[in-house]
Amino acid sequence: MKKYIAKSISLAALIGCASVMFSSCEDTLDADKYFDDRRTLESVFTDINQTNNWLSQSFAFLKDDLCDVTTKENSGRAFHVFADDVFWGDRDAMLGAGYNAQDSYASFKQGDYNENYGSQYWINAYRGIFQASVFIHNIYRNDKLSEEQRLDMKGQARFVRAYYYWLLLRRYGPVPIMPDEGTDYTLDYNDLSIPRSSYEEVAEFISDEMIKACHELQNWSRVTGNTSTENIIRPTRGAALATRALALMYAASPLANGQLANGEHPSLVTDDFAKSFTNKDGKQLLSLTYDERKWARAAAACRDVIDCPAGYDLYHASVNEANNETTGYPKTLTPFKDNDFSEKAWPEGYADIDPYLSYRDLFNGVIGLDNSEIIFSRGYNTSGGRHQSLDGMATHCLPSTLFGWNCHGVTQKMVDAYYMKDGSDCPGRNSEWSEYTNGDYDSRARRTGWTATRANPNRGEYAVANYPEVGSKGTGVSMQYVEREPRFYASVGYNGSFWWNANPEVSTHHMKIYYYRGGTGGSSEGGGNNGISNTSSYWQRSGIGLKKYVNPQDWRTAKNADDYGHIVQKWEPAIRYADILLMYAECLNELTSAYSIPSWDGASTYNVSRDLNEMKRGIRPVRCRAGVPDFTTDVYADQSLMRKKIKRERMIEFIAEGKRYYDLRRWMDAPVEESIPVYGCNVYMPESQRDEFQRVVPVYSLPTVFNVKMYFWPISTEELKRNRNLVQNPGWKYYD
Repeated sequence: MKKYIAKSISLAALIGCASVMFSSCEDTLDADKYFDDRRTLESVFTDINQTNNWLSQSFAFLKDDLCDVTTKENSGRAFHVFADDVFWGDRDAMLGAGYNAQDSYASFKQGDYNENYGSQYWINAYRGIFQASVFIHNIYRNDKLSEEQRLDMKGQARFVRAYYYWLLLRRYGPVPIMPDEGTDYTLDYNDLSIPRSSYEEVAEFISDEMIKACHELQNWSRVTGNTSTENIIRPTRGAALATRALALMYAASPLANGQLANGEHPSLVTDDFAKSFTNKDGKQLLSLTYDERKWARAAAACRDVIDCPAGYDLYHASVNEANNETTGYPKTLTPFKDNDFSEKAWPEGYADIDPYLSYRDLFNGVIGLDNSEIIFSRGYNTSGGRHQSLDGMATHCLPSTLFGWNCHGVTQKMVDAYYMKDGSDCPGRNSEWSEYTNGDYDSRARRTGWTATRANPNRGEYAVANYPEVGSKGTGVSMQYVEREPRFYASVGYNGSFWWNANPEVSTHHMKIYYYRGGTGGSSEGGGNNGISNTSSYWQRSGIGLKKYVNPQDWRTAKNADDYGHIVQKWEPAIRYADILLMYAECLNELTSAYSIPSWDGASTYNVSRDLNEMKRGIRPVRCRAGVPDFTTDVYADQSLMRKKIKRERMIEFIAEGKRYYDLRRWMDAPVEESIPVYGCNVYMPESQRDEFQRVVPVYSLPTVFNVKMYFWPISTEELKRNRNLVQNPGWKYYD
């Protein structure tokens, strides 16, 4: 009997949802341009072009909110980019103009959205799973491809299918695992109802599938020299092992590893959350028993990536002695002399690299994905026009002077997380909200005063913009932003910092941007309005901007035009090597015993324990590339203190990458961290009261709370109605 690809196949065939898969609806499977319902699987998978098209379509749903980093849009997209590190502020004043109340920052941060908001994430992930499953079980038909080609393509499909499950696990927690070959769509809905697997079962499934994919995939890393989008987003064996490590680490973390129910973790969540999270037959979906070995397995999985033949390394830029005001590349400034990193060349030290550019250029489009740090990416992250890509993220961050939307910003909490250049805390760190920090704050007064005006601006002034502690310093920068670590200057648009502008129509390519009330943005060097306006939502709520994804060559001709042609395209850093290194250290830090864990292929065995040298193997490269000293031996020796340091390191290293949102939840820190009021500058003050502007105050227009239901995203009521065995996430409604 021939198998036909029918347009009537629906998501109900997978999980009981009646959404039509091969319809003409936006965001649905775009297979009609290749196939019709008269084509058989045999005819599709014996044609090379159609086989390639089917595989490409398996990856086509990795867009919008299924990306780790993209600009915030309506319909629930990319909320996970905004935790307690960064915020958006452009929706509250635009309601009624194509947006609804659920699109506002306040609604998101307070959990004031309904069960159907952002539901396309679930739908698209399962569509991708189905598409990949069909490919896995039919690629054997294509005898025009070599056995090696068929095996590699099968591995790619297996990777992306497991990757969709990883994205679902991270957002929804335990989810249904579909039958390997798909489900007969002619069955009754009741027969298609598949219950959720447990969190641990889903993580194990991802782990097993990624090992299979690793055996099938033919390359450890991307083919060098081939920078086509198809090649760059092609999964590799290294990407499979990295995703496996992520899934196992999440399964080892407190939320899924028994620490929620046994009271060992200081969370506001009660035992009832885990104990009540069951299927209808009573099956427990979150573990109630802590298992330290899970941390050891996750550590070994990270070690698989670190030791694999792909040769991953952190991106690092060589020392740059040039100073160019037009391109925005300042003269390299020597990082702190710590008598350790400062005395050695990379990879043992930072004597011959530029930590500032090493971090900055990884995100702003200067380098492509043909580097040793990006393990997996979805490419340019473009969908529906460049507005939804990282170019859109940059546009949301650009000041109004540069025709940006000036609405994505940084919280004071994030600013305080950055170290001083010598690795110490900034004075006054976390002091305004010290009651939330369990003693983790700096009781000293915050710095006061301002940098002086440079009397003779010449070579080096442009470097001063990013490192205001150098020389005679720049104009009017708060001393709170002086002598900070390089990652701070690469990521944070503090008040008075330079924003480079490559627009050939303007005479000034280095604009100093201020966020005072009614400020002209760029002062005497530019125009526009970066201050508060009653008629605009384009102003910085915290008085602190975000520079991480902005390139010196980014510029626009009009704020409200669909004008992205002069925004440098950026690659999405979905999985990068820095994450694997810090994960490795985190997993080792949690161990109290030694374990023997086999490698992914069983060829060797790792002896895994809380070995300080192995922990340094994960942390030192990240700190070195960042230009900050390593932690002292007494910090490494203290498990509790080291845990805090690792969490803080992840907060700094991965600002605005969509990781902090999920980290806070897997650590079970969200009830406290996401409930701390957002603080920032006193943005209602004009420049004439700049001392008062710099006073750290709550930002009441950016409210934030945390309810236990916000650990996982809700499943839509439509999905629940069509799958009688699918249970809702705790705290959310079942039906309308």
